[in-house]
Amino acid sequence: MADSEKRGSDQPMGQNESAELPAHLQRVHMVGIGGAGMSGLARILLARGGAVSGSDAKDGRAVLALRTRGAVVTIGHDPSALDSLPDGPTVVVSTRAAIPDSNPELVEARERGIEVVMRPAVLATLMSGYRTLLVAGTHGKTSTTSMAVAALQHSGADPSFAVGGELNESGTNAHHGSGTVFVAEADESDGSLLEYPASVVVITNIEADHLDFFGSEAAYVEVFDKFVGGVESGGVVVACVDDPGVRAMLERTEEALTANDVSVWGYGHHVGGGAQRPDHVVAELMEFTTGPDGGISRVRLYPPLVDEVSELRLVTPMPGVHMALNALAAVLAGHAVLGQSVPLAQIAEGIAEFSGVRRRFEYRGSADGVRVYDDYAHHPTEVRAVLSAARATAGDGRVVAVFQPHLYSRTQEFAREFATALRLADEVIVADVYGAREEPLPGVNGGLIAAHMRGRGRFVPDLSELVPAVLDVVAPGDIVLTLGAGDITMQGPEILAALGERE
Repeated sequence: MADSEKRGSDQPMGQNESAELPAHLQRVHMVGIGGAGMSGLARILLARGGAVSGSDAKDGRAVLALRTRGAVVTIGHDPSALDSLPDGPTVVVSTRAAIPDSNPELVEARERGIEVVMRPAVLATLMSGYRTLLVAGTHGKTSTTSMAVAALQHSGADPSFAVGGELNESGTNAHHGSGTVFVAEADESDGSLLEYPASVVVITNIEADHLDFFGSEAAYVEVFDKFVGGVESGGVVVACVDDPGVRAMLERTEEALTANDVSVWGYGHHVGGGAQRPDHVVAELMEFTTGPDGGISRVRLYPPLVDEVSELRLVTPMPGVHMALNALAAVLAGHAVLGQSVPLAQIAEGIAEFSGVRRRFEYRGSADGVRVYDDYAHHPTEVRAVLSAARATAGDGRVVAVFQPHLYSRTQEFAREFATALRLADEVIVADVYGAREEPLPGVNGGLIAAHMRGRGRFVPDLSELVPAVLDVVAPGDIVLTLGAGDITMQGPEILAALGERE
């Protein structure tokens, strides 16, 4: 019997009976409710019958959507927001990264004796009683999680899910499903992924990041070791063996995983088939053909995933071999939670029909013969992968990258690496740093990256000058790609409007 068969006993097509909210989550106030993670949590709480209030610094799509579902949301942070629900909240939810302890609503909650909990603890409670599929890694979490959701839905399952971006099909980042599977993006940025109950996990890659929180690369890497070490007995770790950080993690945790009866399903691109293939590698990307609208992969499958060596055709609607690998991880993870009840080929069909996630190589439109895309990439490795995909999409045209660094600490740490990655573009415009939660650091700005590019990058510190800078260099047939985790996404429509006036 294949491992996948014995792990398919969770009956994912059935109804989940563990969705009743515990008493302390019946009335919840959420500080920063409009954020990607918090808004998703609010959706699930509302769908399960909870009363939800919240506050955010500004209005937006997420806030509007929550209001239509019954949430009471105030704009601005004020102690009176805690009185939005009748009888007040039973608990106040916050996040470590975005909300300081000095927030007036948090201060008021503590003075009133109302428990303050972090978002991951609430999400972990909502996962209780489910078979979980958790996606972790430095890069690719949102895309992989989203494709896993699409694959499961195509296979007839109705999983609950919490994703760090909006799925284009549903326009939502979270859903309370009727099935027994819960799919979630497991964020490592503050170590909170260790709170989640883990049945099947995906590790896409491991590379130093979030050193402002962890302090060292060793501490950052250690959180992944602990995460896979917490996978439940009989669970599965789906791991990309192309990545040296993942390979090192598997070596360090091999003994513990074996002792806990946790299977490792490795996957990668030309990982050495036949006698050279490591025993834990169950899927190998043999060929990848890319085009302007995506890619087609030929995947070889090995026991114990399948009874005998066979092949699978995998179509990805987004360009880039990195997306093909993420799609393969989603298929394997989907198979791990569904077991033999659904053929692998049917799970893969769900990937082919997937239309993407907002801000992940998202097509924004075209004008004057120029196509404009937007992507959330904010780490050098992500920038490199997206620009490689853009190169395939551009054909004979050029790639114009408009990059906004995210966080002063990350810019200081990786300025040289960002410059190297950005050299894959034909023209590069670097905006100033989007500081988010951080205070400015002396001498740290987007100019650090441009300086390392030795004349190939132009630093434009004023966003109002960004569109004219793009118009100076772009020509029909080119691709413009806005990159970054901040408000650079708002520049795409502005660029398109200016190009339209130029036609």
